[in-house]
Amino acid sequence: MTDLKPSLLDFTKKELLTLVKPSFRVKQILGWLYHQYANSYDDMKNIPKALKEELSQKYVVNPIKILNKEESSDGTVKYLLELQDKKTIEAVWLKMKNTQYDDNGEVIQEAKYTICVSTQVGCKVGCTFCLTAKGGFTRDLTAGEIVAQVVTLKRDNEHKHNRMINIVYMGMGEPLDNLDNLAKAIEIFKEDDGLCISGKRQTVSTSGLSTKIDKLGEMDLGVHIAISLHAVDDELRTELIPMNKAHNINSIIEAVKRFPIDTRKRVMFEYLVIKNKNDDLGSAKKLVKLLTGIKAKVNLIYFNPYPGTDYARPTKEDMIAFQEYLVKHGLLCTIRDSKGIDISAACGQLKEKTQSELI
Repeated sequence: MTDLKPSLLDFTKKELLTLVKPSFRVKQILGWLYHQYANSYDDMKNIPKALKEELSQKYVVNPIKILNKEESSDGTVKYLLELQDKKTIEAVWLKMKNTQYDDNGEVIQEAKYTICVSTQVGCKVGCTFCLTAKGGFTRDLTAGEIVAQVVTLKRDNEHKHNRMINIVYMGMGEPLDNLDNLAKAIEIFKEDDGLCISGKRQTVSTSGLSTKIDKLGEMDLGVHIAISLHAVDDELRTELIPMNKAHNINSIIEAVKRFPIDTRKRVMFEYLVIKNKNDDLGSAKKLVKLLTGIKAKVNLIYFNPYPGTDYARPTKEDMIAFQEYLVKHGLLCTIRDSKGIDISAACGQLKEKTQSELI
């Protein structure tokens, strides 16, 4: 990473104010980065040539470019993005709600979107159901590389800077394994002169690094947390997520209970449902018991099969029966719509596919 130039997207406004003089130029640069989605210094029309040349010696504007993308019939777009060192990561543009119109054809509510971003090249956690794990871990992303994913996807989808967007740190990598850069990216997203995305619109999804959950909580960034639970006993969870040996279910539950949560919100528990592994009502019963005392919401996710996996997708009937059991016993529970099932939607799938096609 030492030979790569940092990006302008790596810096908070406060940091830019120490790097760029006079200070009013910082506001202009932030406008170009986050409101106009500038990709190069040439895009920055009202910045003096001398300043642009000075900055270009030290910093790139956007450290990533789009290498490949696939669009689903449901509006999901999966991106393969290339970094300066030619490493690749994935990000996903998810349409959550369609545009709503009145009887006269006027827009009464804009479509709602979520961007799923990566925090690492590869991943250390090694979940057995995840395609990203097959590639191993390469490196952490910088704050700027995390921020650049949102800027790039908003630009590519012509999504105006002041239109609301949600961010989920749920792509490649374990976000809490890259906590410092993650926290900085969260702060950059929140800045008023930037994209102005509040902590309430940002969700950190973790496979359960219990000690890091505590550290994130102490930072009090105002973000939501989602726990990738996927199992109700340590034996199965260790099979699915080997890291569970160090951070078992009990340690995760206790850390969640300590995490500062907006009293109006719930902690999301992601539960990947795999046929004949964790889709039975016995597992549902244990899950209810496990989450007692936590203001929780369970998100059931269909396992998305990919070539070479030993795991299978559960039946719709079993998913519904599982959900109904949880709801009947007082848990808020949803079944996540399978987005982008007709494209390479599983984490790491587009990267794997693109590399295979190049070989």
